Amino acid sequence: MKQLKPVLIIFSIFISMIFIVPTLLVLPFSSDKETANLDEKLKNPPSVEELGDSVEVAVYRSKQDLIEKLPLEQYVVGVVAGEMPADFEKEALKAQALAARTYIVNHLLIDDANVPKGADVTDTVTHQVYKNQKELANLWGADYEWKINKISEAVRETMGQVLTYNGKPITAAFFSTSNGYTENSEAYWEAELPYLRSVESPWDSASPRFEDTKIIPINEFQQKLGVALPNDGSVGTITSRTEGKRVANVEISGKGFTGREIRDKLGLRSSDFTWYLKDNHIVISTKGSGHGVGMSQYGANGMAKEGKDYQEIVTHYYKGVEITKSDNLLKKVTAQR
Repeated sequence: MKQLKPVLIIFSIFISMIFIVPTLLVLPFSSDKETANLDEKLKNPPSVEELGDSVEVAVYRSKQDLIEKLPLEQYVVGVVAGEMPADFEKEALKAQALAARTYIVNHLLIDDANVPKGADVTDTVTHQVYKNQKELANLWGADYEWKINKISEAVRETMGQVLTYNGKPITAAFFSTSNGYTENSEAYWEAELPYLRSVESPWDSASPRFEDTKIIPINEFQQKLGVALPNDGSVGTITSRTEGKRVANVEISGKGFTGREIRDKLGLRSSDFTWYLKDNHIVISTKGSGHGVGMSQYGANGMAKEGKDYQEIVTHYYKGVEITKSDNLLKKVTAQR
């Protein structure tokens, strides 16, 4: 038993040191005489006003019949807010900001005779939907602050960037929802643009605008299309489809139409349609919403939800493009003025 005493003594000393050493280490720092504290200064989200140092855009306000002038980057904020839901993923909003900025920079470099004198663009879908801060505050109410901050951040984080192809700004077309594919430009417009090619867009099936049904009385259907349906019960034949799986051509009672003509004349969401006759009505089903050319907005949001960033989104929908600085292009705009 006597031989165990030294061992017990050493063990007791070891235990004491475990408690004493941390105290000794802390004591020199426990004085009331602090010399410096860790500061906390959180950065506020960028405001719309911080985006004011850029070329001016003159927007024709169609409802008020006046021209509103504002810096380009602030205009982009108003377009993103007017064209895409603020609760979309931030990377989707950034992709939209890049498309909107590219559109206006490209537009400022050309003469548009279809706008009122003194204006560069209108605030409608003819160009890009634009809403100012006052309109957005009325529209969003209590959600205004977080929505405008989120969109302003998206614009600021892409500030000065545009999409180019062979050094020139592209026609950055976009639309709401695809039918699972985007469309070649020449399937909707005359111009065949190498960066506006049909690509898959499977994310759109989650869009609330992916499918739609419209019911039209037979008389209205015939009147709008200028046809008389035969008595045999037939209602036409789709004769070809586009690369984007939309209707290219359809024949009704011996009269031919393009899918776009049918969409425009009947006011359909999409040119991917089919229909049938029931109780003296034509029941029309469509997939997608919009012309289908360029970037799908709901597709962009779906990509962002999967972790894709805005660069990956835009290069998926616009083939072979580069993201470049707009400085030199805006110098041309300034020189033209």
